[in-house]
Amino acid sequence: MASGIFAILDDVAMLLDDTAVMSKVAAKKTAALLGDDLAVNAEKATGFHASRELPVIWAITKGSLLNKAIILPVAFLLSAYMPWLIVPILLIGGAYLSFEGTEKVYEWFVGHETIKIIAKEESEAPHEIVQREAAKIKAAVRTDFILSIEIVVIALETVIEQTLTIQVMVVSIIALLATVGVYGLVALLVRMDDTGCYLIERAASVKGFGARSMRFGGELLVASLPRVIRLLGIIGTVAMLLVGGGMFVHNIEAVHHALAPIPPLAAELVAGLIVGAMLLVVMHLAKATRLASGERP
Repeated sequence: MASGIFAILDDVAMLLDDTAVMSKVAAKKTAALLGDDLAVNAEKATGFHASRELPVIWAITKGSLLNKAIILPVAFLLSAYMPWLIVPILLIGGAYLSFEGTEKVYEWFVGHETIKIIAKEESEAPHEIVQREAAKIKAAVRTDFILSIEIVVIALETVIEQTLTIQVMVVSIIALLATVGVYGLVALLVRMDDTGCYLIERAASVKGFGARSMRFGGELLVASLPRVIRLLGIIGTVAMLLVGGGMFVHNIEAVHHALAPIPPLAAELVAGLIVGAMLLVVMHLAKATRLASGERP
């Protein structure tokens, strides 16, 4: 009886050890995408009132967990029974990310729209603010869904030759890391200014070098936040284009060969911009058509 229990414990230990090893391999392969996920979602989770930042991030986090709960079983089923459907799903996701990124680039050159939005926000009624917040949360969760598909698929490909138990454990660990790790860091980033204000207040009750250090650190955090947010916006946009374009470069042979002469990152960026620009033109033409026919935009 005792020997049987020890045998079971030994099997469990071996399973956990194999899971740990494969999780490290999968984490390395998805590290770049997790970085892109952080940049994209940090940009998506900003722009709210200070008192609403953490509740909004928590709402997006819950949406992200729900995304993983939907994606994981579907990914395992597709891998087992319909592997041919994975690539088309990835391409649809890549098209969406490419469109999102290209639209952001387009908006950089159309500054008057941003000014109008800011002016509108200042005069919004409470229910309009709630509606705008809900819309941004939906957009963030939708983008997270696309990125989550890519992360889960890459992690699954890493352990595709392992047993089903190891596949489930490893991919689940990576999926959980993609949510808890990413949004934990996002929450820390958006609270930089509050941390800075706290340090400045604490410096008033401390004397000497410690007070100067705390005040300097606090002022640095407060001053850095707008720049960090702008930087994350740029990085997030580039990340969407890289991930979206990468889905086409890595899954369509013709695109891969056509962009082979240029460096891989540049190829992914170019592919993302081309796909996104095509979709952006289609969307603007559709909008112009609706306006011409008298429909509301």
